[in-house]
Amino acid sequence: MHSQEFGYDGTSGGPGLVSQALPEERLSFLRRTYMHLAGAIFGCVAFIALFLKSPFAEPAIQFMISSNWLIVLGLFIGASWLGDWMALNVKSKGLQYLGLAIGVSAYGILLTPMILIAQYQIGGAILLQAAFLTAVVFAGMTAVVFVTGKDFSILRVGLAVGSLVALGAIVAGTIFDFNLGLGFSIAMVGLSAAMIVYQTSNMVHVYRTDQHVAAALALFSSIGMLFWYILRILMLSRD
Repeated sequence: MHSQEFGYDGTSGGPGLVSQALPEERLSFLRRTYMHLAGAIFGCVAFIALFLKSPFAEPAIQFMISSNWLIVLGLFIGASWLGDWMALNVKSKGLQYLGLAIGVSAYGILLTPMILIAQYQIGGAILLQAAFLTAVVFAGMTAVVFVTGKDFSILRVGLAVGSLVALGAIVAGTIFDFNLGLGFSIAMVGLSAAMIVYQTSNMVHVYRTDQHVAAALALFSSIGMLFWYILRILMLSRD
């Protein structure tokens, strides 16, 4: 789960809001955002491939599998929050890209063990299925925003509450050693889809025209969580 701050209102100084920009400026922002999103996705895939070939892969994966999941989750949330904060709040473009790299790397490390387990137990085809379904859901949620043209900021409170409830369920499941089954994964897919709607709406109504890096990272985080739970559903359905 990513740490995008739901309360950001885009009112700081500098370039204007995308919603108030000229059509060509708005189109340029959207183009840059989706180009950076595509770069983040390909970067995550490349990171996972390189990470698996590195000498750090085996001890890191063993640590993630054998250690307390709360430690792994805490490290992931911390890294994701740092990446989001840097991409959104730091003026330096170099540090914004560093924040993007931190966020992408955090998801890459988190996804690696599940990807390996899926490949070993079921085969690589399930990863392609999960990626395809993720792309379909993302395209559908994106279309909802751009076709309706509505401001979905109303989802902010619900997403914040839903994220806290989900985090609480994950923590409780880890502490009391019970499995969060198929129903939880389906609910998380719904939450991820709603986050994509919310973040896409923010691109048009909340972000400034110079915040394409932050917008791309926010979308990437939602897509990463969506992929995680779609893959989990596919794996559970094969059991």
